[in-house]
Amino acid sequence: MAEQSEFREGDHVSWASHSGRAYGVVREKITERTHVRGHTVDASPDDPQYRIRNDDPGRDVAHRPEVLRHEQG
Repeated sequence: MAEQSEFREGDHVSWASHSGRAYGVVREKITERTHVRGHTVDASPDDPQYRIRNDDPGRDVAHRPEVLRHEQG
């Protein structure tokens, strides 16, 4: 497994989506079970996820750090 990066609020990131690469800005690190846009996010301190504001539609999504990569902001 690749070494996981730490992301911070304001980091510009990308991830693979159905239509290619999607881009957004990290809003927060999620470390407890919550919901993002009606989807359950099973995050914990040992298995965090990140809330990201998608650049294109402007909606929040949640992703695990292993699918994200840093982009030049």
